[in-house]
Amino acid sequence: MDKATCFHCGDICNSERITYNDKLFCCNGCKTVYEIFSENDLTCYYDFQNAPGAVPKEIEGKYDFLSQENIIEKLTEFNEGKIQVATLYIPHIHCSSCIWILENLSKLNANITASQVNFDKKNVRVTYNSEALTLKDVVLLLSSIGYEPYISLDDFKTGKEHINRSLIYKLGIAGFAFGNVMFLSFPEYFEVGEFWLEKYKHLFRWIMFAFSLPVVFYAGQDYFISAYKGLRSKLLNIDVPIALGIAVLFIRSTVEIIFDLGSGFFDSLTGLVFFLLLGKFFQQKTYSFLSFERDYKSYFPIAITKISEGKETPIQVYDIEKGDRLLIRNEELIPVDGILINGKARIDYSFVTGESETISKTSGDKLFAGGKQTSGVIEMEALKSVEQSYLTQLWSNDVFSKNKEEGFTTLTNAISKRFTIAVLGIAILATSYWLVVDSSKAMNVFTAVLIIACPCAIALSAPFTFGNLLRIFGKLKFYVKNASVIEQLSHINTIIFDKTGTITSNRKSTATYEGDSLSNSEEILLKNTLRGSNHPLSRKLYDILDSNNIISLNHFEEHLGQGIEASHEQDYIKIGSASFVGATETQLLNTTVHISTNNKYKGKFTFYNSYRKGISKLFNKLKKHYDLVILSGDNEGELENLKKLLPSKTKLIFNQKPEDKLEYIKYHQTEGAKVLMVGDGLNDAGALAQSNVGIAISENVNVFSPACDAILDATKFNKLYQFIKASKSAIKIIKWSFILSFIYNIIGLYFAVTGQLAPVIAAILMPLSSISIVVFTTIATNLIGRKLE
Repeated sequence: MDKATCFHCGDICNSERITYNDKLFCCNGCKTVYEIFSENDLTCYYDFQNAPGAVPKEIEGKYDFLSQENIIEKLTEFNEGKIQVATLYIPHIHCSSCIWILENLSKLNANITASQVNFDKKNVRVTYNSEALTLKDVVLLLSSIGYEPYISLDDFKTGKEHINRSLIYKLGIAGFAFGNVMFLSFPEYFEVGEFWLEKYKHLFRWIMFAFSLPVVFYAGQDYFISAYKGLRSKLLNIDVPIALGIAVLFIRSTVEIIFDLGSGFFDSLTGLVFFLLLGKFFQQKTYSFLSFERDYKSYFPIAITKISEGKETPIQVYDIEKGDRLLIRNEELIPVDGILINGKARIDYSFVTGESETISKTSGDKLFAGGKQTSGVIEMEALKSVEQSYLTQLWSNDVFSKNKEEGFTTLTNAISKRFTIAVLGIAILATSYWLVVDSSKAMNVFTAVLIIACPCAIALSAPFTFGNLLRIFGKLKFYVKNASVIEQLSHINTIIFDKTGTITSNRKSTATYEGDSLSNSEEILLKNTLRGSNHPLSRKLYDILDSNNIISLNHFEEHLGQGIEASHEQDYIKIGSASFVGATETQLLNTTVHISTNNKYKGKFTFYNSYRKGISKLFNKLKKHYDLVILSGDNEGELENLKKLLPSKTKLIFNQKPEDKLEYIKYHQTEGAKVLMVGDGLNDAGALAQSNVGIAISENVNVFSPACDAILDATKFNKLYQFIKASKSAIKIIKWSFILSFIYNIIGLYFAVTGQLAPVIAAILMPLSSISIVVFTTIATNLIGRKLE
C-alpha cells in the first residue's frame, strides 16, 4: 500500500483510510475537524500551511473535573456574571495557521466573544459566555480541533512555562554535522592521494551528504518556512536570500557528488546553517535578557491608597500584600482581586472583557483585578498581591486601544524591503557575469553574495536599540508601552499640555474659601464627596480640608470636565465649575471650585497654583524645537502668570472640555502636526488616545488610562525634553547601525562578487556582523542612559 498522508494532520495513513470530499484522512478525528471547519466556512485554515493540524486525542471523560466550581475559580482569571476569561496553555501552537484558527474560535462557537493568542508563550486567552458555555466546553472544543490545552491540577495553573529548546537542538545538530563534515573533507582539502582519496572518496562524499540532510531539512527549516510564507504573502522578507543560498548550496553539492563532478560544498552548507543559528541563539539570549529586564522593572508608577489604623497612605501597587485594606476612588483601576468591604461599587470591566456595561456590587462580593470603579469611593480587602504582568496585558489589550501605528512606516520596514530586492539583483547580475567568464565560480559567487549581504544586522538594530532604551526609561520612571512609541516620539513636532495636575503640582497648592459658612454636616458631606474623586482639584481640596467622619454616600456621580454631585440622607451637594453648580462667575483671576448644597449656592474655593519645579527651563528647551500649546479646562485666571512663566508664542487656550481637546488635536493632525499630548490620564483620556503619542503624568493617584502610550512619574516631569531627545538619539543609533551594516555589505560584496570569498567564510562573517551590531546598539543606548541619569 502506497504511503499517503492525512489532509488535516499530515501523518501517514496506514491501515485506516477515510475519504471525505475527495480528501484523505488518517482517522475519524481528523475528518471531524475538517467537517467542523467546512461547516463554519473555515477551510482557508489549510491555505496557511499544508497539513497544519494535530490528531484529536480520545478525551471522553478526561475533563469532567472542569465542572467543579472550586477548580473553575482557580483556572479563570475573570469570572463575573455571565462572562468568564481563561488563559489556556496550548503546546501545539507552532505556526500562523494555529494563530489564525485559535483567534477565530468565535466562528466555531458564537458564545466565545474573543480569543487572543500569545505565540511566544503558546497560550490563548478566551472570553466566553459562561451561561451558555462552560470552561469544560471550551477545552473540549479546543481538543476537538487538535489544540488540547495542558492543564496542571497540581498547582491549578492552565499550563506550565515550557522552555522552547528547539533552537538549541537545531544548533546542536548543525554543529555536530558541521564538525564531522569538516573532518571528512580534510583528505580533499589537503589533496591526500592513494588510499584516502581514491578508495574512500565517494564514501566520504555520501556520508557528508547524509550529514547535510538533517541540517537542511530540520536545522534550517525555519528559514525556508519563513521565506515561503513571505513569498505567499507577496513579501520579500530577510529569510528569502538565506533560504535561497542554502538551497543553492545543497542542490549544487548534491549534483556534484551524483555526477562525480566534485566534492560539493557540504562544509560550507553545514557551516552556514550552524553560524546562522549561532548568531540567532546569541541574539535570542541577549534580547530575552533585555525583555526580562523591562518586564521586571516596568512597574507602573501608580499608587493605591492603603488604609491602616485609620490612616490613608499611598503605596505603590507592587507593594500590595494579601489582606491589605485598600481605598478605591472614582475612575480608579482595581489592581488586585479582592473582597468589597464598604461602599457601593459599580465596576466597569471593559478593560478585561471589552464590554462597557457596569456591574453593581455589595459588601462581601468579589472584585476582579482590571475593573474600574465608576461610582464614588469603596474599600476592599486584597486577596493576593498584584500581578504586574496582568496590568501590562491590560495596557496593551487591543480591545480598547487605538491603533496609532496605522499609516506609520517604521524605519526598518522602509529600508529592509528595498534591501532584499537589491541583494537578489546583485546576486543575479554577478552570477550571470561569472557564468560567461568562469562558470566554475558562478555558484560560489551567487551563494556568497546572498549570505554576505543578508540584512540580519539591519533587522536587529531597531529591536535591540529600542529594547534596551525601554529598559533604561523604565529604570528612570518613564514607562513606555512598546518600541513603536519611542519611534513615534522621535517624529513629533507639536507638544500639547494639560494644565491642572500636569504642569501644576497637586502637592504644594493652597486655597482660600469665600462664601457662606458650611455646617458640620455639609463639611462632612463635602470631604467625603471629594474623597471619592480623582480629579487633581478634588485631591488638592481634599488634602487641604480638615479630616471629618467617614460616611457612605447614597449617590455619587462625576461629570468629567464639569464637577461632582453626591448625596447623603437628605443632603445633596454639587462641586465644580460655576455653571455646573448654578452660580455666576464674577472674576477670572484664579482657578476656582464652586459649591452648592441642596440647590443653594454656598461659595467657592480659590486655588493658588504651584507649578512644577523647572517648568520654565523645560519649556524654553522645548520651544526651540516644537510648537507648544497649553489646553486647559480651567478659566483664564492663570493667563498672566503663565505668560510670565512660559516662552513667548506658547499658545494658551482655556475653558476646554475633554471633547474640545480631542477635536483640537484631530484638526491639527489633519494639518500635518505630529502631536504629543501630556495630560493627567483622567479628563484627558480622549486627547491622549487621539494624539500620536500620549503621556500620562502620575503623581500618587491610581488613575490608570489604557489610552496613554507612556506613563511618566511626576518627579521626572522636568526631564521630558531629555526623554524626547533620547528617542531621537535612538533613531540616530539605528541609522548608524544601518551605515555600519551597509559598509560591511559593500566590502563583503566586493569580495563575493569578484569570487574571492568562500561561502563558509561568508557564513562566519554574517553572524559576526549581526553580533557586532547588537554590541554597538547596546553600548550606545547605555551611554544615552548615563546621560539621562
